[in-house]
Amino acid sequence: MNTSDDALLVIGSGLRVYREYLVRSAHARARTHGLDLILLNNLEPTWQRDYFDDFVVANLFDHDILMAKGREIARRRSIVGLLCWDEPLVQPAADLADELGVPGLSPAGVRGCRDKNRTRTVLTAAGLVQPRFALTDTVAQARAAAARIGYPVVVKPQALGASMGVVLARDERELTVAFGVAAGASTIGDAPFRDTALVEEFAVGPEISIDAAVYKGEYLPMFLARKRTGMEPYFEEVGHIVDADDPLLRDEALLRTLSDAHRELGVENGITHSEVRFTARGPLIIEINGRLGGDLIPFLGKIATGIDPGEVLVDIATGRRPTLARTRNAVAGIRFGYPEHDCVVRSVRVPEWGPGLVTAAAMVEPGAELRLPPGGYIARHSFVVCAAADPARCAEFLDAAADSVRLDGEPLEPLTAGAAFTLPAGLLDADK
Repeated sequence: MNTSDDALLVIGSGLRVYREYLVRSAHARARTHGLDLILLNNLEPTWQRDYFDDFVVANLFDHDILMAKGREIARRRSIVGLLCWDEPLVQPAADLADELGVPGLSPAGVRGCRDKNRTRTVLTAAGLVQPRFALTDTVAQARAAAARIGYPVVVKPQALGASMGVVLARDERELTVAFGVAAGASTIGDAPFRDTALVEEFAVGPEISIDAAVYKGEYLPMFLARKRTGMEPYFEEVGHIVDADDPLLRDEALLRTLSDAHRELGVENGITHSEVRFTARGPLIIEINGRLGGDLIPFLGKIATGIDPGEVLVDIATGRRPTLARTRNAVAGIRFGYPEHDCVVRSVRVPEWGPGLVTAAAMVEPGAELRLPPGGYIARHSFVVCAAADPARCAEFLDAAADSVRLDGEPLEPLTAGAAFTLPAGLLDADK
């Protein structure tokens, strides 16, 4: 029981199946520091009641309302730290933390991460390996940029996550389509970044992600994931594998690049999720996100390494240097189930047991519409998580578990050209 008035403010809990493990660990860690947890959420709490001491419900996607409610909470409680792992909310969360004078990513640091054009501009000026790029707001500008850069190019929204609206274009015809997809996807993001598209050189090489804490400017890696993508020319993330002893965690060029990039972007305190490609020119940062990774990557990291990301979140948010000693040496992976075509879900069955299976879950309810790119994104009906002693065995377990998932669905007619794309309810870190 917390006998003081001190509390941590959490902005958005996220989807239960994706984030409860974080909330559970954060709750336990907060208690060890004598702190309450207060949730500012966009929906009435259900499962969250087991972990939070107080709740405020508001429309968090109206950032003025979010800020006003945060100030109200701070007037009646002593807020000593702030947590946020929901991509659309990290900027106002950083603004609020700065206003309250508590540790966290600075507003400028978050802007440097969220605005991909700014990321590219800053890192290029610092001499780090980056693709050639251009920010465009018309098809004509995009065509001219692609001609200068040279095909193939990647076209993406300026400030979205989860690879939404990211398209590979090999020629001018594909570029025209890709611009429409990327600019159209941008309409679900923050107003300053809508109706634009970043056109950039296609970076060739394997892609990884790395989650890290940054404490007083010191970059502290936690775990690294090898990414599996699909549905070309789109970049849907269909799986990840985390190896506690991945040799890339000892790659000096990679770690130096990440440390330098965080410094240049003004990230001094917080948690980040960086995506990197290994190119012929060296490690190339695709993006840095001012939050923990999604796709249950931090859960995989906990299974593989024993490092608890919920505990690290609380320590960083309260100005403490986290302990990142590895206590396990395993491999963990996740595979997401996608439909073969657009459909309305009738039912999803996942395995209850299998070699190496840690957990499996359906991610949608009957009646959910799943649309593949470009009509929709993150059209996942399920996931399976497996653990093993080595990456090859883990991949075998994931293949077997994914093959045993059963989806029953009714086909959907494709969306008409120009129609707004859709996302399944809940898959952007919110329960509805």
